Amino acid sequence: MNAMAAMRQYQTVNTQAQAVDASPHRLIQMLMEGGLTRIAQARGAMERGQTALKGELIGKAIGIVGGLREGLDLQQGGELAANLDSLYQYMLTRLLEANVKNEAAPLDEVAGLLRNVKSGWDAISQ
Repeated sequence: MNAMAAMRQYQTVNTQAQAVDASPHRLIQMLMEGGLTRIAQARGAMERGQTALKGELIGKAIGIVGGLREGLDLQQGGELAANLDSLYQYMLTRLLEANVKNEAAPLDEVAGLLRNVKSGWDAISQ
């Protein structure tokens, strides 16, 4: 196992251990952080012309945003949950556009939107 593979394995185990001990509030924060990280990595891969890696990373970001969307309780969440549902759907559409058109602007837009949602979530006291 080379050093990079070992480091990735350590990060995976470390993240999994954090997730086991995390509160539901912290899990959502971790998802948002992961989404922002994957979007930034995808942008870097796009700039370097690494098309396959870009697609893989955008796919991971799509999975994370989709997970956030699926976690919404539309019955009890009312208007706020409905608005987040629409926003997450918009983010998914823009991520797909970024991948298909190979454009960074939609990635930047989604990152900004996700940062705004995350800052609101971070402000919620546990």
